[in-house]
Amino acid sequence: MKNLDYGIIGNCRTAALISKEGSLDWLCLPDFDSPSVFTKLLDEENGGCFAFGVSEAYTITQTYLGNTNILTTRFEAPEGAFTVFDYMPRYRTNEEKHYMPPEIHRYIRVTRGAPKVRILYDPKINYAREAVKHDVFETYIKTYSVEDSEDKIYMYTSVDFNRVLSGEEFTLTDHQFFVLSYNQKLVTIDNNRVLLDYERTKVYWLNWINRSREYTQYSEMIKRSLLILKLMSYQNSGAMLAAVTTSLPESIGETRNWDYRFCWLRDASMSIDTLLFMKHKNTAARFIGFVKRILKSRDDVFQIMYGIRGERELTEEVLPHLAGYENSRPVRIGNAAYHQVQNDSLGYLLDVIYKYYLYFPGTLDEVEEIWEIVKNMVRMVLRVWQKADQGIWEFRTRELNFVFSKVMSWVAVDRASRIAELLNKDFYAEKWRAQADLIKKDVHEKGWNEEMHCFTQAYENADCDSSLLLMEFYGFIEASDERYVSTVKVIQENLFHNGLMYRYKAEDDFGKPSSAFTICTFWLVEALYVIGEREQAKEIFESLISYSNHVGLYSEDLDFETKRQLGNFPQAYSHLAFINTAVLFSEEKQLSKFIQP
Repeated sequence: MKNLDYGIIGNCRTAALISKEGSLDWLCLPDFDSPSVFTKLLDEENGGCFAFGVSEAYTITQTYLGNTNILTTRFEAPEGAFTVFDYMPRYRTNEEKHYMPPEIHRYIRVTRGAPKVRILYDPKINYAREAVKHDVFETYIKTYSVEDSEDKIYMYTSVDFNRVLSGEEFTLTDHQFFVLSYNQKLVTIDNNRVLLDYERTKVYWLNWINRSREYTQYSEMIKRSLLILKLMSYQNSGAMLAAVTTSLPESIGETRNWDYRFCWLRDASMSIDTLLFMKHKNTAARFIGFVKRILKSRDDVFQIMYGIRGERELTEEVLPHLAGYENSRPVRIGNAAYHQVQNDSLGYLLDVIYKYYLYFPGTLDEVEEIWEIVKNMVRMVLRVWQKADQGIWEFRTRELNFVFSKVMSWVAVDRASRIAELLNKDFYAEKWRAQADLIKKDVHEKGWNEEMHCFTQAYENADCDSSLLLMEFYGFIEASDERYVSTVKVIQENLFHNGLMYRYKAEDDFGKPSSAFTICTFWLVEALYVIGEREQAKEIFESLISYSNHVGLYSEDLDFETKRQLGNFPQAYSHLAFINTAVLFSEEKQLSKFIQP
């Protein structure tokens, strides 16, 4: 059984996935959402990879270098041993600037004997759609598309170029390096340069994570999740990606395969809360900046998701030439969900704007500009909240009066009322509070099923839905409210299976869901915790975190039976939810008053 046994490296511009055997199977250059140059992840035979071929005598182990985003893969056999250090350079050049080139460094350190290896260098440019050629120059190998010579990458290495291109076996007698760059380098690339970038990158990550809260339990796992979240934030805009991959299936052989290399605003509220709580205000502030730029660009149209630079059109396209992950077709790029009607989306946006006013208020003119946007958004919410939509789970062919969409409509108006209070706009605060109360009353009357003793997925059905576990998190209902307690227990009874949670069980556009949505199980843990079922919550949590992969990463989905990871990877929302639940079961370490962090 194949699993998502990959480590991730990145530098807040792009990222790569490297298998536990050290094979670079997924890399997009120059940015997260650019076409891939290694695509083996989505086509074993034709996708292309960059790997190290060794005999079966070698034992291969993989881990991260301490609390950094530098990945180490150790190859060990009786004849010798070597370690590959994989990273993407990232470090400060001054107070404002970061060095984060679109390139990957693979540094080989011989640790014992005379190990033998073959270099398997097989780039496939533009999602493996185009044939490539290699031209050898004095200091680098240039690989380019036969169809478009401007579509190219550069390989700098201390290994003989012919050995790289031929794949012949040779003996490692000294340390070696590979630098794969989207751009031609203007500085000399040698061992000294590679080691300097390595040390600078290591120090950057250690300094960044050192600013985080420390906990008595799960500390290393929390730090890993924070490092992954930081890696997946796009420095140039502040956007946070849902995942760095596309088309990893929610279920093997099915068609629930989507491109997640975009920014969903529904993640914003939890993202900001978590990053602020963990003392990473700058990362949170950049994301707030991304949201503000979106709002200012067109204040009459709001989407559920955007490109990482704020793009609004994310046209979906199928790549029929790729076999898909374990032959799960189709492979898609782009995501048609961007034009869906989801009435919950403005709730997340206004929750983020409320945090902007609390923590990051700008100049007076900016505050006034955002206030105008808030008023416009409230008008839109009040115009549409009673209408059907496609909901948090992005149904493609149906619209219903989803209860969670109504809840998030309440969140939108509630946060707007709070913003008005902060600005001493009492007229708006009172007016919107009254409207929020009407929405809440409607949900309690139409969303509650007395026979089931549970809030249901939609006004039109009696289905259970995991999203309703978030009603307490967003402040719609108290944890002690009998209706919420009963809802949590009924949802658990209906959707909890083999230690994991369904999003919902009812058939959707593609049939009945067959995998567990990782974040929903974290939501259940939090819900059980707040209603007082803490021992049960801890038991489920301990089982769930055992399903992370070999380096502590979480995907979007899990198989109910085998617990293999499925869906896009790593999933930012899963890591956020892990942090939010882990801190429930641990105490923060308190530094001595004589020690400064």
